[in-house]
Amino acid sequence: MRRRGVTVLLGAVLTALLSIGVLGTPVPYVVLGPGPTVNTLGKENGKEVIQVAGRETSSSAGQLRLTTVGVQPTVKLRSAIQGWFSDDEAVVPRELVYPPGESREKVDERNAEDFKASQTSAETAALRELGYAVQVVVKTVVADGPAAGVLKPGDVLTSVDGQPVPLASRLTELIRAKPAGTALNIGYTRDGAAATATVTSRDEAGRPRIGVEIEQRQPHPFTLSIDLADIGGPSAGLMFALGIVDKLTPDDLTGGKIIAGTGTIDDSGKVGPIGGIPQKLVGAKDAGAVAFLVPAENCAEAVGSPQPGLPLLKVGSLDEALTALETLRAGGQPTRC
Repeated sequence: MRRRGVTVLLGAVLTALLSIGVLGTPVPYVVLGPGPTVNTLGKENGKEVIQVAGRETSSSAGQLRLTTVGVQPTVKLRSAIQGWFSDDEAVVPRELVYPPGESREKVDERNAEDFKASQTSAETAALRELGYAVQVVVKTVVADGPAAGVLKPGDVLTSVDGQPVPLASRLTELIRAKPAGTALNIGYTRDGAAATATVTSRDEAGRPRIGVEIEQRQPHPFTLSIDLADIGGPSAGLMFALGIVDKLTPDDLTGGKIIAGTGTIDDSGKVGPIGGIPQKLVGAKDAGAVAFLVPAENCAEAVGSPQPGLPLLKVGSLDEALTALETLRAGGQPTRC
Protein backbone atom coordinates (compact mmCIF):
# COMPACT_ATOMS: atom_id res chain seq x y z
CA MET A 1 0.00 0.00 0.00
CA ARG A 2 2.85 2.31 0.84
CA ARG A 3 4.46 1.57 -2.56
CA ARG A 4 1.14 2.22 -4.33
CA GLY A 5 0.72 5.55 -2.52
CA VAL A 6 4.19 6.66 -3.54
CA THR A 7 3.46 5.68 -7.15
CA VAL A 8 0.22 7.69 -7.19
CA LEU A 9 1.98 10.68 -5.66
CA LEU A 10 4.81 10.55 -8.20
CA GLY A 11 2.28 10.20 -11.01
CA ALA A 12 0.41 13.29 -9.78
CA VAL A 13 3.65 15.25 -9.57
CA LEU A 14 4.69 14.22 -13.07
CA THR A 15 1.24 15.08 -14.45
CA ALA A 16 1.39 18.50 -12.80
CA LEU A 17 4.86 19.13 -14.19
CA LEU A 18 3.77 18.09 -17.66
CA SER A 19 0.72 20.36 -17.38
CA ILE A 20 2.89 23.26 -16.36
CA GLY A 21 5.13 22.59 -19.32
CA VAL A 22 2.21 22.48 -21.72
CA LEU A 23 0.65 25.61 -20.27
CA GLY A 24 3.95 27.40 -20.75
CA THR A 25 4.11 26.52 -24.44
CA PRO A 26 3.96 29.56 -26.80
CA VAL A 27 0.90 29.61 -29.09
CA PRO A 28 0.34 31.51 -32.40
CA TYR A 29 -2.11 33.98 -30.90
CA VAL A 30 -2.07 37.45 -29.37
CA VAL A 31 -4.20 38.73 -26.53
CA LEU A 32 -5.99 42.05 -26.95
CA GLY A 33 -7.00 43.96 -23.85
CA PRO A 34 -7.99 47.47 -22.76
CA GLY A 35 -5.13 49.88 -23.36
CA PRO A 36 -4.46 53.27 -21.79
CA THR A 37 -6.74 56.21 -22.47
CA VAL A 38 -5.41 59.74 -22.98
CA ASN A 39 -7.15 63.07 -22.45
CA THR A 40 -6.44 65.03 -25.64
CA LEU A 41 -7.23 68.24 -23.75
CA GLY A 42 -4.67 67.54 -21.05
CA LYS A 43 -1.03 66.68 -20.55
CA GLU A 44 0.91 63.49 -21.04
CA ASN A 45 4.41 63.09 -19.60
CA GLY A 46 4.30 66.73 -18.50
CA LYS A 47 3.51 68.12 -21.97
CA GLU A 48 0.28 69.34 -23.52
CA VAL A 49 -0.99 66.71 -25.94
CA ILE A 50 -2.31 69.39 -28.32
CA GLN A 51 0.03 72.36 -28.46
CA VAL A 52 -0.94 75.75 -29.88
CA ALA A 53 1.41 78.73 -30.15
CA GLY A 54 0.54 82.19 -31.39
CA ARG A 55 -3.11 82.09 -30.39
CA GLU A 56 -5.02 82.06 -27.13
CA THR A 57 -6.65 78.74 -26.28
CA SER A 58 -9.57 77.85 -24.05
CA SER A 59 -9.63 75.37 -21.19
CA SER A 60 -12.16 72.65 -20.53
CA ALA A 61 -13.66 71.39 -17.29
CA GLY A 62 -14.07 67.92 -18.79
CA GLN A 63 -12.02 65.49 -20.82
CA LEU A 64 -11.93 64.10 -24.36
CA ARG A 65 -10.23 60.74 -24.02
CA LEU A 66 -8.87 58.72 -26.92
CA THR A 67 -8.93 54.98 -26.29
CA THR A 68 -6.44 52.27 -27.23
CA VAL A 69 -6.04 48.51 -27.33
CA GLY A 70 -3.20 46.79 -25.49
CA VAL A 71 -1.54 43.92 -27.35
CA GLN A 72 0.23 41.02 -25.65
CA PRO A 73 2.42 39.90 -28.58
CA THR A 74 3.97 36.77 -27.05
CA VAL A 75 1.34 34.44 -25.63
CA LYS A 76 1.64 31.13 -23.85
CA LEU A 77 -1.19 28.63 -23.62
CA ARG A 78 -1.95 29.65 -20.03
CA SER A 79 -2.50 33.31 -21.04
CA ALA A 80 -4.53 32.29 -24.08
CA ILE A 81 -6.88 30.19 -21.93
CA GLN A 82 -7.27 33.06 -19.46
CA GLY A 83 -8.02 35.42 -22.34
CA TRP A 84 -10.66 33.11 -23.82
CA PHE A 85 -12.54 33.14 -20.52
CA SER A 86 -12.09 36.89 -19.91
CA ASP A 87 -14.88 39.38 -20.58
CA ASP A 88 -12.34 42.16 -21.16
CA GLU A 89 -9.87 40.44 -23.47
CA ALA A 90 -9.88 38.81 -26.89
CA VAL A 91 -7.61 36.10 -28.23
CA VAL A 92 -6.98 36.38 -31.98
CA PRO A 93 -4.63 34.65 -34.42
CA ARG A 94 -1.24 36.32 -34.45
CA GLU A 95 -1.31 36.89 -38.21
CA LEU A 96 -4.24 39.31 -37.84
CA VAL A 97 -1.96 41.70 -35.96
CA TYR A 98 1.46 40.68 -37.29
CA PRO A 99 1.02 39.50 -40.91
CA PRO A 100 3.27 36.63 -42.03
CA GLY A 101 6.52 37.87 -43.48
CA GLU A 102 6.41 41.15 -41.54
CA SER A 103 8.47 41.63 -38.42
CA ARG A 104 7.02 43.11 -35.28
CA GLU A 105 9.30 46.11 -35.81
CA LYS A 106 7.89 46.66 -39.31
CA VAL A 107 4.31 46.52 -38.03
CA ASP A 108 5.16 48.97 -35.25
CA GLU A 109 6.75 51.28 -37.82
CA ARG A 110 3.64 51.22 -40.00
CA ASN A 111 1.42 51.87 -36.98
CA ALA A 112 3.58 54.88 -36.10
CA GLU A 113 3.19 56.19 -39.64
CA ASP A 114 -0.59 55.71 -39.50
CA PHE A 115 -0.68 57.53 -36.18
CA LYS A 116 1.22 60.48 -37.63
CA ALA A 117 -1.07 60.57 -40.67
CA SER A 118 -4.12 60.56 -38.38
CA GLN A 119 -2.76 63.63 -36.59
CA THR A 120 -2.32 65.47 -39.89
CA SER A 121 -5.85 64.62 -41.05
CA ALA A 122 -7.24 65.58 -37.63
CA GLU A 123 -5.58 69.00 -37.91
CA THR A 124 -6.88 69.49 -41.45
CA ALA A 125 -10.44 68.46 -40.58
CA ALA A 126 -10.53 70.55 -37.40
CA LEU A 127 -9.13 73.66 -39.07
CA ARG A 128 -11.60 73.33 -41.95
CA GLU A 129 -14.36 73.14 -39.34
CA LEU A 130 -13.01 76.41 -37.92
CA GLY A 131 -13.03 78.12 -41.32
CA TYR A 132 -9.41 77.70 -42.45
CA ALA A 133 -9.58 76.63 -46.09
CA VAL A 134 -7.22 74.16 -47.68
CA GLN A 135 -5.16 75.23 -50.68
CA VAL A 136 -4.20 72.68 -53.33
CA VAL A 137 -0.92 74.05 -54.65
CA VAL A 138 1.17 73.03 -57.66
CA LYS A 139 4.53 71.91 -56.35
CA THR A 140 6.18 70.91 -59.61
CA VAL A 141 5.17 70.64 -63.28
CA VAL A 142 6.39 67.71 -65.38
CA ALA A 143 8.57 69.19 -68.14
CA ASP A 144 6.90 67.30 -70.99
CA GLY A 145 3.53 66.81 -69.31
CA PRO A 146 0.10 68.11 -70.31
CA ALA A 147 0.32 71.10 -67.95
CA ALA A 148 3.79 72.20 -69.07
CA GLY A 149 3.74 75.85 -70.14
CA VAL A 150 0.23 76.26 -68.72
CA LEU A 151 0.49 75.82 -64.97
CA LYS A 152 3.38 76.90 -62.76
CA PRO A 153 4.69 75.95 -59.32
CA GLY A 154 2.81 77.99 -56.72
CA ASP A 155 -0.48 78.06 -58.63
CA VAL A 156 -3.43 77.33 -56.34
CA LEU A 157 -5.81 74.94 -58.11
CA THR A 158 -9.43 75.81 -57.37
CA SER A 159 -11.67 73.88 -59.77
CA VAL A 160 -11.93 71.27 -62.51
CA ASP A 161 -14.69 71.84 -65.08
CA GLY A 162 -16.42 74.14 -62.63
CA GLN A 163 -16.30 71.66 -59.74
CA PRO A 164 -14.54 73.08 -56.66
CA VAL A 165 -11.34 71.53 -55.37
CA PRO A 166 -11.47 71.81 -51.56
CA LEU A 167 -8.90 69.06 -51.01
CA ALA A 168 -6.03 67.44 -52.89
CA SER A 169 -7.93 64.14 -52.95
CA ARG A 170 -10.85 65.85 -54.69
CA LEU A 171 -8.58 67.11 -57.47
CA THR A 172 -7.45 63.56 -58.12
CA GLU A 173 -11.05 62.32 -58.15
CA LEU A 174 -12.17 64.93 -60.66
CA ILE A 175 -9.28 64.24 -63.04
CA ARG A 176 -9.80 60.49 -62.88
CA ALA A 177 -13.56 60.83 -63.34
CA LYS A 178 -13.05 61.37 -67.08
CA PRO A 179 -11.00 59.28 -69.52
CA ALA A 180 -7.47 60.20 -70.53
CA GLY A 181 -7.48 62.58 -73.47
CA THR A 182 -10.24 64.75 -72.02
CA ALA A 183 -9.74 68.52 -72.21
CA LEU A 184 -10.21 69.75 -68.65
CA ASN A 185 -10.96 73.33 -67.69
CA ILE A 186 -8.66 73.99 -64.72
CA GLY A 187 -9.40 76.95 -62.45
CA TYR A 188 -6.49 78.40 -60.49
CA THR A 189 -5.14 81.53 -58.87
CA ARG A 190 -1.66 82.92 -59.49
CA ASP A 191 -0.30 85.78 -57.41
CA GLY A 192 -3.82 86.35 -56.12
CA ALA A 193 -5.41 86.64 -59.59
CA ALA A 194 -7.98 84.05 -60.73
CA ALA A 195 -7.58 82.40 -64.11
CA THR A 196 -8.54 79.30 -66.08
CA ALA A 197 -6.64 77.05 -68.45
CA THR A 198 -7.40 74.03 -70.61
CA VAL A 199 -5.27 70.97 -69.90
CA THR A 200 -5.78 67.69 -71.75
CA SER A 201 -5.19 64.72 -69.47
CA ARG A 202 -2.84 61.94 -70.51
CA ASP A 203 -2.75 58.26 -69.65
CA GLU A 204 0.10 57.41 -67.31
CA ALA A 205 0.32 53.98 -65.69
CA GLY A 206 -3.30 53.35 -66.64
CA ARG A 207 -4.69 56.52 -65.07
CA PRO A 208 -5.46 59.97 -66.46
CA ARG A 209 -3.07 62.65 -65.20
CA ILE A 210 -2.29 66.28 -66.00
CA GLY A 211 1.42 66.19 -65.21
CA VAL A 212 1.70 68.11 -61.94
CA GLU A 213 2.82 67.26 -58.43
CA ILE A 214 0.68 68.95 -55.81
CA GLU A 215 0.81 69.67 -52.11
CA GLN A 216 -1.87 70.64 -49.64
CA ARG A 217 -1.53 73.77 -47.53
CA GLN A 218 -3.80 75.29 -44.92
CA PRO A 219 -2.61 78.77 -43.93
CA HIS A 220 -3.41 79.82 -40.36
CA PRO A 221 -1.82 82.50 -38.14
CA PHE A 222 -0.61 80.14 -35.39
CA THR A 223 1.28 76.88 -35.01
CA LEU A 224 -0.41 73.64 -34.09
CA SER A 225 1.14 70.32 -33.17
CA ILE A 226 0.30 67.08 -31.39
CA ASP A 227 2.81 65.54 -29.00
CA LEU A 228 2.02 61.99 -27.94
CA ALA A 229 4.36 59.01 -28.00
CA ASP A 230 3.99 55.24 -27.61
CA ILE A 231 0.63 55.02 -29.39
CA GLY A 232 0.18 53.70 -32.92
CA GLY A 233 -2.48 53.33 -35.57
CA PRO A 234 -4.98 55.79 -37.04
CA SER A 235 -7.88 55.37 -34.61
CA ALA A 236 -7.22 58.50 -32.51
CA GLY A 237 -8.03 60.86 -35.38
CA LEU A 238 -11.55 61.80 -34.28
CA MET A 239 -10.58 62.55 -30.69
CA PHE A 240 -7.60 64.66 -31.82
CA ALA A 241 -9.86 66.69 -34.12
CA LEU A 242 -12.37 67.29 -31.34
CA GLY A 243 -9.56 68.30 -28.99
CA ILE A 244 -8.28 70.87 -31.48
CA VAL A 245 -11.76 72.36 -31.97
CA ASP A 246 -12.26 72.51 -28.21
CA LYS A 247 -8.97 74.33 -27.61
CA LEU A 248 -9.50 76.85 -30.42
CA THR A 249 -13.11 77.78 -29.58
CA PRO A 250 -14.60 79.23 -26.40
CA ASP A 251 -17.10 76.39 -26.02
CA ASP A 252 -16.36 73.50 -23.67
CA LEU A 253 -17.35 70.59 -25.89
CA THR A 254 -17.38 68.18 -22.94
CA GLY A 255 -19.88 70.06 -20.80
CA GLY A 256 -17.55 69.30 -17.90
CA LYS A 257 -17.84 65.54 -18.40
CA ILE A 258 -15.48 62.76 -19.43
CA ILE A 259 -16.20 61.81 -23.02
CA ALA A 260 -14.33 58.95 -24.67
CA GLY A 261 -14.29 57.77 -28.23
CA THR A 262 -12.44 56.39 -31.20
CA GLY A 263 -12.42 56.50 -34.99
CA THR A 264 -10.23 57.37 -37.93
CA ILE A 265 -10.76 60.70 -39.64
CA ASP A 266 -9.88 61.95 -43.12
CA ASP A 267 -9.20 65.46 -44.36
CA SER A 268 -12.88 66.01 -45.13
CA GLY A 269 -13.92 65.08 -41.58
CA LYS A 270 -15.37 61.65 -42.36
CA VAL A 271 -15.08 59.24 -39.43
CA GLY A 272 -14.08 55.67 -40.28
CA PRO A 273 -14.20 52.30 -38.47
CA ILE A 274 -11.49 50.84 -36.28
CA GLY A 275 -10.70 47.61 -34.45
CA GLY A 276 -10.83 46.65 -30.79
CA ILE A 277 -14.14 48.30 -29.91
CA PRO A 278 -14.93 45.88 -27.02
CA GLN A 279 -11.57 46.53 -25.35
CA LYS A 280 -11.80 50.29 -25.92
CA LEU A 281 -15.24 50.39 -24.27
CA VAL A 282 -13.80 48.69 -21.19
CA GLY A 283 -10.94 51.21 -21.08
CA ALA A 284 -13.38 54.10 -21.43
CA LYS A 285 -15.57 52.79 -18.63
CA ASP A 286 -12.56 52.34 -16.35
CA ALA A 287 -11.53 55.94 -17.12
CA GLY A 288 -14.89 57.25 -15.89
CA ALA A 289 -16.38 58.16 -19.28
CA VAL A 290 -20.09 58.98 -19.35
CA ALA A 291 -20.46 58.63 -23.13
CA PHE A 292 -18.56 56.96 -25.96
CA LEU A 293 -18.34 58.24 -29.54
CA VAL A 294 -18.60 55.22 -31.86
CA PRO A 295 -17.87 55.26 -35.62
CA ALA A 296 -21.15 54.45 -37.37
CA GLU A 297 -19.63 51.37 -39.02
CA ASN A 298 -18.63 49.97 -35.62
CA CYS A 299 -22.06 50.35 -34.04
CA ALA A 300 -23.15 46.72 -34.43
CA GLU A 301 -20.00 45.46 -32.72
CA ALA A 302 -20.27 48.08 -29.97
CA VAL A 303 -23.89 47.18 -29.24
CA GLY A 304 -22.77 43.56 -28.86
CA SER A 305 -20.17 44.53 -26.23
CA PRO A 306 -21.92 47.14 -24.06
CA GLN A 307 -20.60 48.56 -20.81
CA PRO A 308 -23.24 49.41 -18.17
CA GLY A 309 -23.93 53.14 -17.96
CA LEU A 310 -21.88 54.00 -21.04
CA PRO A 311 -24.12 55.33 -23.86
CA LEU A 312 -22.90 54.61 -27.37
CA LEU A 313 -23.19 57.73 -29.55
CA LYS A 314 -23.20 57.04 -33.29
CA VAL A 315 -21.05 59.40 -35.40
CA GLY A 316 -20.08 59.32 -39.07
CA SER A 317 -18.29 62.65 -39.32
CA LEU A 318 -16.69 65.41 -37.28
CA ASP A 319 -19.86 67.48 -37.71
CA GLU A 320 -21.97 64.64 -36.33
CA ALA A 321 -19.63 64.25 -33.37
CA LEU A 322 -19.87 67.97 -32.59
CA THR A 323 -23.66 67.80 -32.88
CA ALA A 324 -23.77 64.80 -30.55
CA LEU A 325 -21.71 66.63 -27.93
CA GLU A 326 -23.83 69.76 -28.29
CA THR A 327 -27.00 67.72 -27.78
CA LEU A 328 -25.46 66.02 -24.76
CA ARG A 329 -24.52 69.37 -23.21
CA ALA A 330 -28.06 70.62 -23.71
CA GLY A 331 -29.47 67.61 -21.88
CA GLY A 332 -30.86 65.99 -25.02
CA GLN A 333 -30.49 62.51 -26.47
CA PRO A 334 -27.87 62.23 -29.23
CA THR A 335 -28.26 59.56 -31.88
CA ARG A 336 -27.21 56.23 -30.45
CA CYS A 337 -25.98 52.99 -31.96
